Amino acid sequence: MEVILLLAIALIAANLPFFVERLFFVKRLAAGKHLGWRLLELVVLYFVVGGVGLLLEKKGGDIHSQNWEFYAVTASLFMVFAFPGFIYRYLWRKKGT
Repeated sequence: MEVILLLAIALIAANLPFFVERLFFVKRLAAGKHLGWRLLELVVLYFVVGGVGLLLEKKGGDIHSQNWEFYAVTASLFMVFAFPGFIYRYLWRKKGT
């Protein structure tokens, strides 16, 4: 059940930068939020979701050490989760809305 919860959190967090116009959900930018800001938010949210996963793993017992392959796969999965938000923001949505 915890894995499903973590995957749902990751799916929501990966799409948030593309649906929310405020920088880090706080500050509205005068020129609008560009792709660079959205990618920075995506990286920060990746680490936030990783922290939530670490807390869930710690709750279940000992924390298993991970190698670089784990982080490469989870970062790639997070990017795949962000794909619907990217498509909506840059390819599907009409300009001016």
